[in-house]
Amino acid sequence: MSVHDLKFLEEKVDQLKKDGVYRTLPVLEGKNSSTIVLDGKEMVNLSSNNYLGLANHPKLKEAAIKTIEKYGVGAGAVRTIIGNMDIHEELEKKLAEFKHTERVFIYQSGYDCNVGTVQAIVEKGDLVISDELNHASIIDGIRMTKADKAIFKHSDMEDLERVLKENAGKYKTMLIITDGVFSMDGDLAKLPEIVELAEKYGAITYVDDAHGSGVMGSHGRGTVDHFGLHDKVDFVIGTLSKAIGVKGGYVACNEVAYQWLNHRARPVLFSTTLSPGDTAACIASVELLMESDELQKKLWDNAKYFKERLGKLGFNTGHSETPITPVIIGDEAKTMEFSKKLREYGVFGSAIVFPTVPKGTGRVRCMISAAHSKEELDKAVAAFEKAGKDMGII
Repeated sequence: MSVHDLKFLEEKVDQLKKDGVYRTLPVLEGKNSSTIVLDGKEMVNLSSNNYLGLANHPKLKEAAIKTIEKYGVGAGAVRTIIGNMDIHEELEKKLAEFKHTERVFIYQSGYDCNVGTVQAIVEKGDLVISDELNHASIIDGIRMTKADKAIFKHSDMEDLERVLKENAGKYKTMLIITDGVFSMDGDLAKLPEIVELAEKYGAITYVDDAHGSGVMGSHGRGTVDHFGLHDKVDFVIGTLSKAIGVKGGYVACNEVAYQWLNHRARPVLFSTTLSPGDTAACIASVELLMESDELQKKLWDNAKYFKERLGKLGFNTGHSETPITPVIIGDEAKTMEFSKKLREYGVFGSAIVFPTVPKGTGRVRCMISAAHSKEELDKAVAAFEKAGKDMGII
């Protein structure tokens, strides 16, 4: 046996297999849309973040192709050297207009937004206060800082106030961080109450609205818009890879925050920026959202239809307030088996298990899209019914 066999990793992989949660990556054959082709078989897709179907929109594809012909396929450098192109500036201006904010600072991904922004704006002598169910990228961003950390119970405003009250006056800056839409359960943060407490105790606020962008608020402007809290939230994170349909992320903020991030956001300082084609497609996508809210209306209509039908069958869909529809199975191995059953019946619904969600809360998270037809949703519901009865879940 050689040290290069990495026996310690082999043992960990074997344990995944014993626990029934080992998986291999699905291989998509063709575009990611309401239906997909896997292993040569067409099936209804319930696992894409492509909320509005814009990843395949002709206007976005045309914009990307034309821009590649003019600018090439890569930016060629980080923004602070010579990778910053006029279309990157144009995207930031377009997003700022869309979000009704002073400035927007773009990143290569939504993950980079949280990792890069949190570490840039807090330091030793500060306190970060985080919801216990915040996204992994927020957790990773907090880990990269030298600030102190405190966790409050999920959406528990009494617990949040306890943390604020206990720490008021002890730190230079207190930063409250929360998801806008919690990605595993589909519930909304209590933003009005969070903002009220922040102002009461002199804290600043930070909302990761990855799953709210393009979904919540007027024309998909997000959860902050939904609650009418413009200028009340200091940092609003959005993604360009979910409802927008392309790739990247951004921070909506004021001018001074923009200037500071331009000097201290490590993913932007040390990694090549968004490709020209992706940037142009993002601009086209935001323009579509600003012009019409028809896709957003279709998304919500499809989500309501799907949830009601699953509920009538007796599935536990949690307490989602958004198109995210978790079908909670519980046991991790049973959740994985249920997902496999769905594939047998022509539906791709990915299993979500520990450590992504707490142990014992495994679920198939269904991501409904404006691109789904009612016929496709009916086929999906029928597959859930068959798989549920096969396994004694319903």
